[in-house]
Amino acid sequence: MSVRSEHQPFDQSAALLKQLRDNSLLADLDIHMAMFLLQQADQPSLPLALAIALTCRATDEGHVCLDLSQQAERALLPGIDPKVTTLPLDEWRKLLLDSGVVGSPGSRQPLVLDDQERLYLHRYWDYEQRLASALLQRADADEAMPDKAQLSAGLKQLFQPAEELETDWQQVAAANALLSNLTVISGGPGTGKTSTVVRILALLRQQPEGAALRIGLAAPTGMAAARLQQSIRDAKLRLPLSAEALEGIPEQASTLHRLLGVTTQGTGFRHHGENPLLLDVLILDEASMVDVALMAKLLDALPSQAKLILLGDRDQLASVEAGAVLGDICAGCEGPSAESAATLSHITGQPIEPMPRADNPLQDRVVLLRHSYRFSADSPIGRLATAINRSEADQAIQLIQQGTPENELTWLNDETETVALGAAHFAQLGRAIERGDSVEALFEHLHAFRILAALREGSAGVVQLNQGITSRLREQGAIPQQAAWYVGRPVMLTRNDYQLNLYNGESGIVLPHPDGSGELSVAFNGADGGIRWVSPSRLPYCETVYALTVHKSQGSEFQRVLFHLPKQDSPVLCRELVYTAVTRAKQQFSLVGPEAVFRTALLRGMQRQSGLSDRLKQIS
Repeated sequence: MSVRSEHQPFDQSAALLKQLRDNSLLADLDIHMAMFLLQQADQPSLPLALAIALTCRATDEGHVCLDLSQQAERALLPGIDPKVTTLPLDEWRKLLLDSGVVGSPGSRQPLVLDDQERLYLHRYWDYEQRLASALLQRADADEAMPDKAQLSAGLKQLFQPAEELETDWQQVAAANALLSNLTVISGGPGTGKTSTVVRILALLRQQPEGAALRIGLAAPTGMAAARLQQSIRDAKLRLPLSAEALEGIPEQASTLHRLLGVTTQGTGFRHHGENPLLLDVLILDEASMVDVALMAKLLDALPSQAKLILLGDRDQLASVEAGAVLGDICAGCEGPSAESAATLSHITGQPIEPMPRADNPLQDRVVLLRHSYRFSADSPIGRLATAINRSEADQAIQLIQQGTPENELTWLNDETETVALGAAHFAQLGRAIERGDSVEALFEHLHAFRILAALREGSAGVVQLNQGITSRLREQGAIPQQAAWYVGRPVMLTRNDYQLNLYNGESGIVLPHPDGSGELSVAFNGADGGIRWVSPSRLPYCETVYALTVHKSQGSEFQRVLFHLPKQDSPVLCRELVYTAVTRAKQQFSLVGPEAVFRTALLRGMQRQSGLSDRLKQIS
């Protein structure tokens, strides 16, 4: 079948797209969208249908757009039908722009093709454009400058001299946040992002009119919001401030969905450009998890004069949905320009080495925290994370294989150990329930150990691992033989439930209801620190979570992590995924899987097709 053929485009398109679907290259929804728009086109053709379907597929796989130049003259079914290839780029581009459903940037066509050969579904082009404009507008906004004398005094009060550090980047980040309406603070685990934020909050309160500031704290998931809230509570206890001053520092965090106010139909948010959030400052943790659509909607809803402070780790996995927003924002930003370095050095008293002017206009709004307080210079997990980030595969492999006296790093050769270790840990959870341990203690036990996997399906996927652990626990008599709901079952929501105010990714434990009725209920540890009880009958969209994917683990920390790799390489395996898995562990990291697969993953960087970095440069 020739992709060039324009005769009978509907029948030929349907046939080819279904063949691609049968070979796992497309999904049904991609085909439906392509065929629908083909009917709207002035000049329908098979290459048009293919471009639409591939763009839909790219978006579903996390890309904001389709790089047409990478897809041109490509064999779609190598080894099956090598004659089925896409058009040369120039020919394909002209055909798309003549079709009547593909337009240039600024047009109102269903798809947009820009001058860098990026093909977008219109809504994603619009999200990217709006987000870039909003970030730059906020970064360049004129605002009332802080009282610099008060700021300098506050910095000296709140930040203790760090003699081992040449530059205290936490202090630099705090000063930057007071000076600008946009600050991005990126750092790995234990670099003190939350500690820095608590001090920023204290500095804001110390400013004239600071007591009246309306401050919001948010994170993408309920688990991340709860962890942010607890971290702030703990960090406040270490501040040299009066009880009255500490009382003024907010600690209540919410999910982004709760903050924006999901409508009861779940089709939009109550807060948007016409009904903005009533905030003067918003601090968003785990920003790497936020996709381009949600970030664009957040900035639409945030008043233009409000401060936005983004926290995250630019080296972590990007969002599950389309985009790599934090990575795009931080691209090329390794330190402040000479002008910004001089200003920050004057206020903080810190020596700050300026960096050459980058082509990223947000350079002076990004601060990198470089010193880990959790992992010392000789910490096995810290050294492993550093080696992974540098793509030093030999070093990373050696670190795990040689092990450590305290077993902080271990490489398990027998894949059956994964199920055995999982069953052993969760059997202990069952015994803790029988002892009558508090619900809070049960959640601590739940988060003490977790199995992570790269894949959802397959022999090394979380579905099969969860089934294996469930079967082992049943064999041991730790859980009932047949019951789907049983005491001690850990569950995770797989969809948002707007009526219950429970969101995708939140974890719970099945327990007897505390009213003494004996009825089973699911306990959720909310972001407010309180325990919520929900009947299983109201939770159709949840699954057992003895093991979970690395993507789902973002925003969480566990004392011990076991990372289970598949036997064969997979496109989802990449350096960022391994780094994210490793840095979920606070005390111990174990790996199960072949060395060759691990090595390949470390040498493969995650590539998300996006135009946000270029858009920032163009608009500026």
